[in-house]
Amino acid sequence: MLSSIQAPANLYSAPPAGLAVAFALITLLAVLWFWVAARRSNPKQARVLLVGLLLWMAAQGFFASLGLYQDLAARPPRLLLLAILPALLAIVAAFTTARGRRFINGLPLSTLTYLNVVRIPVELVLYGLFLAKEVPELMTFMGRNPDILVGLTAPLLGLWGFTRPWLPREVVLLWHVLALLLLLNIVFWAVVASPVPFQQVAFANPNVAVLKFPFVWLPAVVVPIVLFGHLVVLRQLSKAPVPASPAT
Repeated sequence: MLSSIQAPANLYSAPPAGLAVAFALITLLAVLWFWVAARRSNPKQARVLLVGLLLWMAAQGFFASLGLYQDLAARPPRLLLLAILPALLAIVAAFTTARGRRFINGLPLSTLTYLNVVRIPVELVLYGLFLAKEVPELMTFMGRNPDILVGLTAPLLGLWGFTRPWLPREVVLLWHVLALLLLLNIVFWAVVASPVPFQQVAFANPNVAVLKFPFVWLPAVVVPIVLFGHLVVLRQLSKAPVPASPAT
């Protein structure tokens, strides 16, 4: 029930400044990387997209700084309503509108594949947040999150799948499917480890980092960008053989 949710002891504590700065830089890297891909598709739309993403980051940072997402009594959870749901709706709009599909068709699959390298520093930050008791161990590579393997193998898939292609298309397709499943895996554990009514695990050390600035950008910015990239590549590879894209 609503009243049965007890605020975790570390809900309002400040995350380590070094991790906060590192994650802010990682988020900016992901946004700029995605902007590079967007420029290959439509430079004019890319400028609008970049401004939109930066404004979205600013809004999410503002909400988190106000403590809006730390109000555990709000229903539905504000993080879901104000951060996650709008990002998912934007992805749906991109795939279901003619303008969005034209934009998607021009995106370089190599750049979207290399983008997954950002999952390496993200996982390192998550481990640091675990040591700071901001997330549970199960959200790290020491627990139930092997997502770092995607980041480590992304350069090879980008190189051999697109830049200097020799891997069969089916192998690249399979890699993106597995990478998407690993992304959904950590999203699942992050959700059930959060201090919400349907929390299932990590009651002693729940996932509170994503309720704070700048780590709110993980579910609001980084994960949607990576998710969108996988869906674009899977859509394109499933349609027809794709010519090699130049490296970025």
